[in-house]
Amino acid sequence: MPLFLTQFRYELVKMFSRKRTYIGFGAFLVMELIILFLLNLPRPRARFQHIIEQNGYGFDEYFSGYTLAMQILIYTTNLLGSLYLALVAGDLMAKEIEEGTMRMLLCRPVSRIRVTVLKYLAAITYTFALIAFISITALLAGLAYRGSGGLFMGPPDAIFVLVPPEKVLRLYLLAIPLLALSRSTISSIGFLFSCFNMKPATASIMTLSVIFLDFILHSIPYFESLKGYFITGHLSAWMNIFQPYPPWAQMLEDYSYLVGLDITCLILGSAIFMQRDLK
Repeated sequence: MPLFLTQFRYELVKMFSRKRTYIGFGAFLVMELIILFLLNLPRPRARFQHIIEQNGYGFDEYFSGYTLAMQILIYTTNLLGSLYLALVAGDLMAKEIEEGTMRMLLCRPVSRIRVTVLKYLAAITYTFALIAFISITALLAGLAYRGSGGLFMGPPDAIFVLVPPEKVLRLYLLAIPLLALSRSTISSIGFLFSCFNMKPATASIMTLSVIFLDFILHSIPYFESLKGYFITGHLSAWMNIFQPYPPWAQMLEDYSYLVGLDITCLILGSAIFMQRDLK
C-alpha cells in the first residue's frame, strides 16, 4: 500500500504538471464572470424576476448568490465540463503511449493492471478537483455579487425548487461531491478511449461524441420511454438533493447506473491495454 500511494502521488504530479490540465480551471473562471455579468444586466435580471415573482416568491430573497452559483453549475458543467474532463482523461494513457514514456514505465516491476488503476484514479481525482473548484468559485463569486439568501431553480433547465436560506449552504456543499461523482462517468469514458490504439485528441473527440450523441437522443421527445437507458438523465441526479423530500430510491438507482458504467469502463480499458503491443 505505501508503494501504491507513492505511485499514485507521482501520477498526480505528472498530470498536474501539464499545462493543459489547468485550461479548464481558467476557462471556468472566465465563464463564471461572464454569466454573472450577463445575469445582472437589466433585461436578463427582469426576466429572472418575472419567473420568481410569478410563482409568488420575493425576488430579493431568492435572487441570491446561491441562485447565481447554481445557474453557473447547471449551464457550465454539462457541456463545458464534459469538454475539459474528456481532454484530460483522453490524455492519461494515450499521451504516454504516444510519447514512449509508457514503455519506460513498464520496464519497472509494475503490472499493467496497476498502471491502469493508478491512471484511472488520477482521472477521478481530477474530476473531483475540477468540480470542487467550479462549485466553490461560483459560490464565492455569486455571494460577492448578490450576498446570501434562498435558492431558486426552475424549468426548463432544472427541477422547480425553492430552498430557504437556513438550509441552502448545507445542501449546496452536499451537492458538490454528488455532482463530481456523476461527472466521473465522463472521465471514465475518456479513460476507456484512451486505452485504445488512438491519438490523445482522437480519444477526447470520441468521448465528446458519445456524450453529445447521448444528449441528443435523450432530448428527442419520441424516445421518452427509452430515457432510462441514456446517460444524460442520470447525470442530473445530483440536483434532486435540493428537493424538500429527495427521492433517495431514484437517486440510488441513478448513481448505481453511473457507478456500474464507471466500473465497466475501467475493466474494459484495462483489458484492452493489457492486450496491446507497445513495442
